[in-house]
Amino acid sequence: MPVVSTEAMSLFLDGVSHQLSADEHAVMVLDQAGWHGAIHLRIPDNITLVPLPSYSPELNPVERLWLYLRERHLSHRLLDDYDAIVDACCVAWNKLTPERIVSLCNYPYIKQVNL
Repeated sequence: MPVVSTEAMSLFLDGVSHQLSADEHAVMVLDQAGWHGAIHLRIPDNITLVPLPSYSPELNPVERLWLYLRERHLSHRLLDDYDAIVDACCVAWNKLTPERIVSLCNYPYIKQVNL
């Protein structure tokens, strides 16, 4: 989606909800971005949101991935418009390999919960 907002998050959750079978329930661990816990956020009954504590990037491994992308591919650049930003992000994302993602995001505790 081209924007982050409570409405966009509600649409995302609705889409995920419709992908779950009748006997499934999803638990999503989220950072505390404003739209993740907004008062008007519509959370389907088959989804539970669990917010991470504030200032705990070590509990959110993807933060290291975003940092890597910013430092190696996206910083110190001027991009002409929205499409150029999306293109640059797609190029950066597509340069990631599974090995790189694991090396950046594989905190020791993950192996204990990802059986």
